Amino acid sequence: MQPLHIILLIIAYFSVLIFISYVTGKSANNKTFFKANNSSPWYLVAFGMIGASLSGVTFISVPGWVEAQNMSYFQMVLGYVVGYAVIGLVLLPLYYKLNLTSIYTYLEDRFGRYSYKTGASFFLLSRTIGAAFRLFLVANVLQVILFDAYGVPFWVTVSITILLIWLYTFKGGIKTIVWTDTLQTLFMLIAVGVCIYTISNEMEISNIFSYVADSELSKTFFFEDVSKANYFWKQFLSGAFIAVVMTGLDQDMMQKNLTCRNLKDAQKNMFWFTIVLVIVNFFFLALGVLLTDYAQKNGIDAHKDELFPIIATKGTLGLATALFFLLGLIAAAYSSADSALTSLTTSFSIDILEIDKKQDKKAQEKIRKKTHIVFSVLLVLIILIFKYFIADESVIANIFKAAGYTYGPLLGLYAFGLFTKLNVKDKMVPAICLVAPVLTFIISYHSLKFLQFDFGFFVLVLNGFLTFLGLYLFKRK
Repeated sequence: MQPLHIILLIIAYFSVLIFISYVTGKSANNKTFFKANNSSPWYLVAFGMIGASLSGVTFISVPGWVEAQNMSYFQMVLGYVVGYAVIGLVLLPLYYKLNLTSIYTYLEDRFGRYSYKTGASFFLLSRTIGAAFRLFLVANVLQVILFDAYGVPFWVTVSITILLIWLYTFKGGIKTIVWTDTLQTLFMLIAVGVCIYTISNEMEISNIFSYVADSELSKTFFFEDVSKANYFWKQFLSGAFIAVVMTGLDQDMMQKNLTCRNLKDAQKNMFWFTIVLVIVNFFFLALGVLLTDYAQKNGIDAHKDELFPIIATKGTLGLATALFFLLGLIAAAYSSADSALTSLTTSFSIDILEIDKKQDKKAQEKIRKKTHIVFSVLLVLIILIFKYFIADESVIANIFKAAGYTYGPLLGLYAFGLFTKLNVKDKMVPAICLVAPVLTFIISYHSLKFLQFDFGFFVLVLNGFLTFLGLYLFKRK
């Protein structure tokens, strides 16, 4: 794969996105940017959310997990189904009833101003770090396979990456995102399909489903050892809670749902999104089985996150496979990052700056545009800190995992608000939400060290429980 091929692909790709932005951004205002004038077709939202859910990290990592973890990740995917049902039947009716733009305004109505600001701040922290981490991975790939050949510094690569996202989101916001995410999801799924086809063709596999079913790597359900991270109930329940928190309590994902015309359309969106997501994840895992076997049979020494990129770009699968892999990777990364930038702008504008309370519409729009630029610059700075000041990718990955801890307090806050009628001492909420993740880390670390019990993704549930307990202890009489 020559650098020229990659440049042409990137130019063509972003030309299409910017054209969509031009069409959807005509006569756009703050209502368009934040809620797409509540005019998004539910089927576009459902399809586009697939790409936003499966970031560039997932695109690379899920196939790479199969060698060590078999298809155990599918246990978590099944848990997602339960979580998405809770979102469709409990959270969406609440959000539409209250006519929310930012979902965190619910916390102000339920508990008070401190709770509201705390919830929004935890989202802003987690999503900023998460979006920066995902873009860092993709920028690194582009740097190695393209920009190094032309002597372009990494900071220029990152700046161009963020600038391109800003260009096609600054005007239309979430209305543009709904359409671009749909296209990017399509690109990603085509890329996976092409890779599965070329590998199965190269290995002369006539029936992919039979091949995967007969493979030793296809073991999916693990009930043997409760202390292991891949124990069925641990992963299943974690999947359910992760879906509720990282979709239902996440401004990024819910902002798309709130652009639907009404609650019924939003619920249809969640129903079909769930079905498609389960199928797509199965194909990612099946691809992981094929990639692992292909690497072993061809003497390719590639594992985990390196498995998919190396086979797709440096194997014998041809130029078309390499280009489609790159297209899928860019699509997966950008469909997650563009909506993240939009949701960060929305949450900070509404929750922190409270621009919806200002009377002057022009002033509101001016503040929103400035906020959008600030977060674009902030993402660039964080990615450069990852690259030049931290440098160790394992440390950066741990920072990304730590950001995941910030969803636990949101889980506890919403669970306490929805399933109890109790009130809390509002001023104590920030302290409770800071202490809970720290205690979660201490318990999880010592549990693994001394009891050999790995909480795995279940730390989210522990974090939420500790937050819930703290809220109960400081309830208002």
